[in-house]
Amino acid sequence: MSQILAAHPADAVVIAPENHMTIKVLGYAAHSPTDALVPYSFERRDPRPDDVTIEILYCGVCHSDLHTARNDWGGTIYPVVPGHEIIGRVTAVGPAVTKFKVGDAVGVGCLVDSCRECDPCEHGHEQYCDGAVFTYSAVDPKDGRVTQGGYSQRVVVTERFVLRIPEGLDLKGAAPLLCAGITTYSPLRHWGVKKGSKVAVTGLGGLGHMGLKIAKAMGAEVTLFTRSPGKEADARRLGADHIVLSNDPAAMKSVAGKFDLIVDTVPYVHDLNPYIPTLAVNGTLVLVGYLGPLDDALNTAPLVFRRKAVAGSLIGGLPETQEMLDFCAEHGLTADVEMIRMDEINAAYERMLKSDVKYRFVIDMASLKG
Repeated sequence: MSQILAAHPADAVVIAPENHMTIKVLGYAAHSPTDALVPYSFERRDPRPDDVTIEILYCGVCHSDLHTARNDWGGTIYPVVPGHEIIGRVTAVGPAVTKFKVGDAVGVGCLVDSCRECDPCEHGHEQYCDGAVFTYSAVDPKDGRVTQGGYSQRVVVTERFVLRIPEGLDLKGAAPLLCAGITTYSPLRHWGVKKGSKVAVTGLGGLGHMGLKIAKAMGAEVTLFTRSPGKEADARRLGADHIVLSNDPAAMKSVAGKFDLIVDTVPYVHDLNPYIPTLAVNGTLVLVGYLGPLDDALNTAPLVFRRKAVAGSLIGGLPETQEMLDFCAEHGLTADVEMIRMDEINAAYERMLKSDVKYRFVIDMASLKG
């Protein structure tokens, strides 16, 4: 999911870490909700036996980064180094690491740990673990340190939460797959999209453009719902077979009862009622872009009389995220990205608020110099 909540309550107590060796790192951090991100020196933990140390090459820029930096959801622990679409190379591994070696291309997404014992964890759905540790602005229960994200030179992550980047996958374009990619892949996979499925994607941004690409690669007949007629050419390039203007009642009526699944990537409050009639019997609209109450009450009659559903989905677990990366490599899928320097991040945030990016900013971390 594009918007990831802080992994701790607003009144969480941050425990002072134990004394041990650490790795000094330069990153970019926000120090308050109103401050711009600025250079920030901090320390990573000394690697544990099952840890992988990673030199960060690229980091995608997600709306969640901005929301957390500006404390839009509450509970941000300052200073905060955002970034959870991390691509890098392994520089060191602990003695208990078996899956990775120095030089491997790897990724780190929205999670860096979990309890590993609950039912979601045992079934590879770590994102639904009550003890999930998010990549930044969360408290690591093992040492009490606050996690810091990928707008930085290096990161240290337990092996279980490191992902293998398949050979041939462009590393720059792969970074957003670790959030935008898995956020759209997971519901498509969970609701059994296959050849011949009729899928719609609502919204064409960082999430929506990956939803189009992945659904098309799965063999679906793909439709984009949009309010902007000017997006048609780009939507078709990205995999849409059809474009429906959601603010055109006649166009919406023409697709009544059509879709097996609607992946709703819109990141702000909006009325779901116009989309429900376009679902087929047993169809589902799944929300992946917006967290919070909806101002327009949901009319349940179409749900009851046609066994339709409104659901939600949050990123993906580690096995499914690896599956998604392998799928994207097999089908040659990466995000459409615009590369920026680290010192351009504040301008990128302002552009992102205006939807002025096609379709994801990615930071070249070589631009971050100590």
